[in-house]
Amino acid sequence: MNSILEIRHLRTLRAIEETGSLAAAARMVSLTQSALSHQLKQLETYYEIPLFMRNTRPMTLTESGRKLLELANDILPRIDTAEMQLRTKTAHTGHFHIAIECHSCFDWLLPALNHVRKHWPDLDVDAHMAFDALDSLEAGELDMVITSDPPGISHISLIALFQYEARLLISPHHPLSNKNTIEPADLRNETFITYPVTPNRLDVYQYFLQPAGLEMKNRRTSELTEMIIQHVDSQRGIAVLPDWVLIRHKATTNLVSKSLGQGLYRTVYAAVRNQDAGNIVLSDFIDITSNTIKRLKK
Repeated sequence: MNSILEIRHLRTLRAIEETGSLAAAARMVSLTQSALSHQLKQLETYYEIPLFMRNTRPMTLTESGRKLLELANDILPRIDTAEMQLRTKTAHTGHFHIAIECHSCFDWLLPALNHVRKHWPDLDVDAHMAFDALDSLEAGELDMVITSDPPGISHISLIALFQYEARLLISPHHPLSNKNTIEPADLRNETFITYPVTPNRLDVYQYFLQPAGLEMKNRRTSELTEMIIQHVDSQRGIAVLPDWVLIRHKATTNLVSKSLGQGLYRTVYAAVRNQDAGNIVLSDFIDITSNTIKRLKK
């Protein structure tokens, strides 16, 4: 018996299940939304069954659709692994170790690394927080450093992962909540709730306050993003966090978010040794990271 079922159909089903919408799934598999809808219609017409309950949000699989998803989850990881091993002379084993210079980046880093582990089950995939980790990268002790402060070193390649906006987070009762444009002088006497890093590691200080000749007079620190948000909610201070944090954490919906000046935009980079810039695992990580951060920003 002939079948129209193809690998691309399985990837489409998995993408819809992971994202919950046609538009997001289309971006994940690099198709237009109409092309993705046509794929689904083709399958449903051929098998004469619905695969999704389309009036639900997120889209929900029918029992028949779930059977195909089980097939996708069984087959696709093996296909992905085989294809990647065929693209290199030997199977990748060993380690893929990352240092990250950003507390809040774990929101997107951990999901991305989980996908890498699925694609490369023989790899020791690990990440830890570290600053000034370039010496370890150059020495071969790390495979990548995630940073928004790119170094100017000739033998280190920088690969842009995504752009973000550092935004002010304040209580709705704060006097600045009704101000249209936030200037550096507006924050002169504020108490900042930040991660426990030196001020020159903070976007708000390095790129907003310091150029205006201002210092952080008062500061409280916390390792936990949730605690920073809670302090802001309790009116113990203000915070400046990446836009993906404000979207991901539901507690921020009760607070006010504002741009700093005309917008403080930064780029997150993957720093790697030049000879590793074409590494297949690294390329997979970059592709996965792009999709992960897009989902977080919905």
